[in-house]
Amino acid sequence: MEPRFLLLSDVAVELNVSDSQVYHMVRSGELPAIKIGGRGQWRVERAKLEEYIAQKYEETASWVERNPLTDRDQD
Repeated sequence: MEPRFLLLSDVAVELNVSDSQVYHMVRSGELPAIKIGGRGQWRVERAKLEEYIAQKYEETASWVERNPLTDRDQD
């Protein structure tokens, strides 16, 4: 069974980005997360990560629709 909560480093691996990028996404509120424990360690719920990814697919599809390829983009 997969864990419900992920470390920021696990999220970074899933998204193929750096740990610092994930930290920025969490601190800016772009990616929902919680702080737990006495040291305030960040955790991202797997379901929230999947929702985030789905949202990014929708945003990307919308962007592609608004910005079609042109002849110069096909090089």
